[in-house]
Amino acid sequence: MNTQTALDVITDRSFLETTAEAVQPAILNTFKTGGESGQKIKNALHGTWLGHPLHPALTDVPLGAWTAALVFDLMAEADGAANPKAAADVAITVGLAGAAGAAVTGLTDWSATGGSARRIGLLHGLLNVGATALYGASLWRRSAGDRRNGRTLAYAGYAVSAMAAYLGGHLVFSEQVGVNHTAQLELPSRFTAVMDEHDLPEGVLHRAEVDGVGVLLVRTNGTMHALAETCSLAGGPLAEGRLINGSVQCPWHASRFALDDGRVLDGPSTFPQPCFEVHVREGQIEVRAAGGG
Repeated sequence: MNTQTALDVITDRSFLETTAEAVQPAILNTFKTGGESGQKIKNALHGTWLGHPLHPALTDVPLGAWTAALVFDLMAEADGAANPKAAADVAITVGLAGAAGAAVTGLTDWSATGGSARRIGLLHGLLNVGATALYGASLWRRSAGDRRNGRTLAYAGYAVSAMAAYLGGHLVFSEQVGVNHTAQLELPSRFTAVMDEHDLPEGVLHRAEVDGVGVLLVRTNGTMHALAETCSLAGGPLAEGRLINGSVQCPWHASRFALDDGRVLDGPSTFPQPCFEVHVREGQIEVRAAGGG
């Protein structure tokens, strides 16, 4: 059985889907109950302010700290020196603190997943919870003077965290979670006609296409705007979304982008939408990539 087949077997379990269906709405409702403040917290945890998902950056803290702890434990086990023991304890503590931040941002990002990514993400989270628990127990045994069992628990925690890290990589590279789905779009550098000016009424989201790239066109207060029609988060169709006060909201996960420059107003997306320059020539709406000329 190859790795992919084994992963399919593990994640194709009804308890993962059942658990996800219960937990995911609870997370979303928690943010929703907070109103505007809840949305701001959600945006911060996604990393909209960073222009990049925050969770992957925070996962480096526990993984790095626990790798250091592993090295220090092996050094202490080899010669019994006191300094590596103390260093291992500090590294584990730092890792536990980092794990808390990674967990809350990971849960927030996971709340916007679906299908196999949601199941794999849940298993990824459960493994990380298990690893954190093992490291917490390790620190407790160390503080009680039982360093041997403390090290054993830490070794087990490292093995579990490595499995969780593998699933995290699978989520990014195979499931495309947290990547920019507009990064590879080839936008026209020259103005190209996409539709007749009279076919774009006020306040209506319209999808056009130029050189195989979907373009979202909308006229608000007499001004025409154009963004890439594919949502940067997961490829959702923005033309099927909602206009909200000079912005468009994706119908899939409610990411919201400013029409004037494509900047992210609300997550879960952290990547801005590619923006087009728009003008009218001889009755035809023409677009090109912003800054294309």
